[in-house]
Amino acid sequence: MQITDNFDSGNIRVIDASDASNIQLEIKKDNQSDFYQWFHFKLQTDLSANGDRLEHVMHLNNAGKAAYVEGWEDYQAVASYDREHWFRVPTQYDGEKLTITLTPEYDSVYFAYFAPYSYERHQDLIHNAQMHLDCQLQVLGQTLDGRDMTLLKIGEEGEGKRKVWITARQHPGETMAEWFVEGMLDRLLDEDDGVARALLNKTVFYVVPNMNPDGSARGHLRTNAVGANLNREWLEPTMERSPEVFLVREKMLETGVDMFLDVHG
Repeated sequence: MQITDNFDSGNIRVIDASDASNIQLEIKKDNQSDFYQWFHFKLQTDLSANGDRLEHVMHLNNAGKAAYVEGWEDYQAVASYDREHWFRVPTQYDGEKLTITLTPEYDSVYFAYFAPYSYERHQDLIHNAQMHLDCQLQVLGQTLDGRDMTLLKIGEEGEGKRKVWITARQHPGETMAEWFVEGMLDRLLDEDDGVARALLNKTVFYVVPNMNPDGSARGHLRTNAVGANLNREWLEPTMERSPEVFLVREKMLETGVDMFLDVHG
């Protein structure tokens, strides 16, 4: 049996994985920060060696000091065998530790805080969007880890048109924010959707699907590569600490903003 997190958005620390019925784990803190709650790891077991399928019980021992402990109430972790289809698994919180229980059907299974939205899927999202006639993909600059800060401009500027800005995932562990953007783009770029066409006749949309690509890839809950909570950086962002906000804010000042929707989870 082996537990690993060495992949996109992976996060877990193994304390003891010698006994399937009593696996001891911890969630890692965001880099240069005390925030933590996002977890994402792979359990590799051997069903043929066990003979009978074994129940695996995983304890996340530091859950009681996570960033938002109220979020553990009535919470259920998600798991997947193929990283496409995620399902809820029995999860208990006792005020100190979070316990996840599953009897695996296959040798390898992934667990996560919520359904992950990978950097690879993010790339697919923005590049598929740019193939639509109404959409332009712009690179505003780079993050501290060297990833592109990308903007989708949807619609043509014109006299009297409203300018709507939509950003998502300033807090990288809130993956549902980018899932929301994916669905929104599907609707907005649908040439047969009358509501979307009417909106684009009156509005230009500026969409940043992932405000925090470094934090997303690093498996962070709330911060970027150097521990900055981007949601608190808007008054005085800098390229040294919060280039994500600095670059987007500069573009906002250039285009103007009639409405700003910041999507969280």
